[in-house]
Formats: sequence, structure tokens, C-alpha cells
Amino acid sequence: MSLTHIPLRVATGAFIVNSGISKLGADEGTAQFLHGAAASTYPAVFKDMEAKRFARLLAFSEIGVGTALLAPMVPATVAGAALTGFGASLVGMYLKTPSMTLDDGIRPSQEGIGVAKDVWLVGAGLTLLTQGIASAAKSGAKTSKRALRKALPTAR
Repeated sequence: MSLTHIPLRVATGAFIVNSGISKLGADEGTAQFLHGAAASTYPAVFKDMEAKRFARLLAFSEIGVGTALLAPMVPATVAGAALTGFGASLVGMYLKTPSMTLDDGIRPSQEGIGVAKDVWLVGAGLTLLTQGIASAAKSGAKTSKRALRKALPTAR
């Protein structure tokens, strides 16, 4: 894990793990609310799922994404891809729910502010993903250069 990734990974990872843990014991009303939001946005995936089962799936998904961010052995590309996907699903829900945005369909209504802020998850995920890819490419280029030097006799 790059030292420059630590603040971003700890802040987002801890926040997401905590969110997931808080959903583990979701009561029926909370489960219904969470399921209703997801089912109305992504009906093909969640419409037929039982609310309590959805809440547990969401809780374990959040704990998994948060743990991937906190675990130093998880590469930035993997943690960033997980965070980007998770954040994108939340932003998708925000954009697809008319009551969450003002008439322009972008700016948040009072109801949408809590979800609109999740755009930072996408930005953080893309930062980790792109930095991880760039770092891997740079490392790969160095490795390839070393291998070429070994393989090709140098003219003196």
C-alpha cells in the first residue's frame, strides 16, 4: 500500500465498515426502507429479494468493501475498483430517484443530499484505481526493461 493512499483508504474504509456493521441488525422497517430504495432503482436485481435478506447482503457488501480498503495487502486497483462500483451504485440510485434531485435532475433536493454526497466514493475509488494501474504499469515497464537488459547482450 502506498503511503499516500493510507489517509484515503482509512477514512473511506472505516466509514464504510461502520455503515455495514450498523446494518447487520437492521429491523424490519429499516430493511424495508433499504430494500425499497434499491428495488425501485435496480428492480431487475432486487425486486424479488426479501427485505431482511437484502439488508444483510448490503451490510456484508459494505463490510467487504470497507475491509478491502483497510487491508494493506489488497492492491489499490482492487480496492479502488470495489469502491468505484459501490459508489457508482449509490450515485445511480441518486440519479434515478426523482425525489432526490431538483427539477434539473442533477442538483440534490433536501431528500437527496445524503446520497448525493456519495459521489466522493466514486472519486476516491477512481483515484485508487488509476494510481494503482499507473503504478503497476510503471513497475511493469521497469521489470521489462531489466529483463531486456539480461536477455540482450550488450555491445561494448
